[in-house]
Amino acid sequence: MFIHDAWYVAAWDHEVTRTPFARTILNEPIVMYRKADGGIVALEDRCCHRHFPLSRGELKGDCIQCGYHGMIYDDTGACVEIPWQKTVSRAARVRAYPVVERNRWIWIWMGDADKADPSTITDFHWLDDPDWGAKGDLFHIKCDYRLIVENLLDLTHLAYVHRTTIGNDAVAAAAGVQCETSAEEVTVTRWTLNRPPPPTYAKAGNFEGNVDRWQIINFTPPAFVRLDVGACDAGTGAPDGNRQGGIGMRNLNAITPETENTTHYFWAQAHDFEVNNKDITELVFQQVKTAFKEDIEVFEAQQERINQNPDAPRINLSQDAGGIAAIKIIERLST
Repeated sequence: MFIHDAWYVAAWDHEVTRTPFARTILNEPIVMYRKADGGIVALEDRCCHRHFPLSRGELKGDCIQCGYHGMIYDDTGACVEIPWQKTVSRAARVRAYPVVERNRWIWIWMGDADKADPSTITDFHWLDDPDWGAKGDLFHIKCDYRLIVENLLDLTHLAYVHRTTIGNDAVAAAAGVQCETSAEEVTVTRWTLNRPPPPTYAKAGNFEGNVDRWQIINFTPPAFVRLDVGACDAGTGAPDGNRQGGIGMRNLNAITPETENTTHYFWAQAHDFEVNNKDITELVFQQVKTAFKEDIEVFEAQQERINQNPDAPRINLSQDAGGIAAIKIIERLST
């Protein structure tokens, strides 16, 4: 179940170079490379002659040559040269995808190219904003991407899966939760007041007592989840907007389906305190990376059981409201 008329994150900027780079998105094999001027090209990863992967060929200037019979394609997907043939049929072409490089990510439009509007790309400015420190990564996960969306919108699991990093009992037992939905957006707001900070927050913020902690989770399709998270000393006014003296972070998630049961999970952690302190950036990154690796074990275990019995029923609990709303949006927009 995929939304096709949408922008997805296809790669980190450093992944795409002058060497052909292959990645499958929404079951579609794609080859990407940079032109001499740094611009990005994304083409269907197959030669139209005998379907050999173009990613196993080589660049010829700003074009790519098939490694099987030498056919050369330009950045529009048109075959412009067949070394052993004088004429080239107009039918000799492969699909070209609209691409945009923004906020350290390579974005690709998977649907009707005429509908590709770069102004609709979801905001992830924290990745390269000088007022924020940030570091990210990519996980390849053997699960349906919707399991990740549900996970991020229900943070009660932090108390059980992430006890050594970003979770503690207060996240599940003492949080006040509000869920707001619209036609194409879900926001879940959680406040945990006057409770001990979890290990990651204690390390990053040097808190000596209890904290007021916020988790504001925003989902937009096709599968982007951005979290505004942080903590301040308890009773200093954080719920009223006074976050001075505390720590604020953004957990940034772009969830790109590879197939029905595998996912490219692009993520990053950004922070608004000591933004030029690389040690702090590395600390929060490594703590969240540790937590996310624990999540991967959960996702893949879930998928294994689903594969074994796809028709097994499941129940919903009160904290599932955000995830349920997000999945309904995905279902409505899927083609």
